[in-house]
Amino acid sequence: MRIHLLAVGTRMPSWVVEGYREYAKRLPRECSLQLTEIPLGKRHKSMNPAQAKQQEGQALLAALPKDCTVIALDVRGNHWTTEDLAARLRDWMGSGRDVALLVGGPEGLSQSCLERAHQRWSLSALTYPHSLVRVVLAEQLYRAWTLGTGHPYHRS
Repeated sequence: MRIHLLAVGTRMPSWVVEGYREYAKRLPRECSLQLTEIPLGKRHKSMNPAQAKQQEGQALLAALPKDCTVIALDVRGNHWTTEDLAARLRDWMGSGRDVALLVGGPEGLSQSCLERAHQRWSLSALTYPHSLVRVVLAEQLYRAWTLGTGHPYHRS
């Protein structure tokens, strides 16, 4: 199974790239994490942010792998504990389907992305910069995997 992290935004700071890579490389082949960057929608005076969000949504949906489980990262989504994520990760791995995690741009995800998602997940009631979300997601997925395998990384 692959976990596809589809995230709006390119040209991340080096600390984001390094942090994401560090945790992504720790995941085993049977649970690999693959990042696909989606360019930000065009933003200028004659285009409102909703139009840019719609462009980003179309690009995210076009990048989805076929027959995958889609999880939208959304502040209004469900809050999962580390144990919840570990259980979901086991279920995802057992399903034989890839998983796609959708991370929006500055205005979040388009309505079409939210409607396409099988589940909505909120990392926190706080709003994070989308660059930081990449690092947090990679670390949390690694943590969930270690919990499921009995590795000592996670301590309750």
